[in-house]
Amino acid sequence: MSNDNGGWIMSSRSAGNGGTCVEARRHNGLIEVRNSKNPEAGVVRFTVEEWDSFLYGAKRGEFDVLLTD
Repeated sequence: MSNDNGGWIMSSRSAGNGGTCVEARRHNGLIEVRNSKNPEAGVVRFTVEEWDSFLYGAKRGEFDVLLTD
């Protein structure tokens, strides 16, 4: 996937909710994640294995409880 945003990928869902989303990219062998509304705030870095584990859990709904009060 190529883009002109330094490799950052934003969810297509983000476009419909005022841009409130995170962006992610692979950079220097790590996955970097940042706030799309405040990219200057910094990034959180994960190994590929950590990111893979997170995505696996997210796809299985393991974090859905965080969406409720």
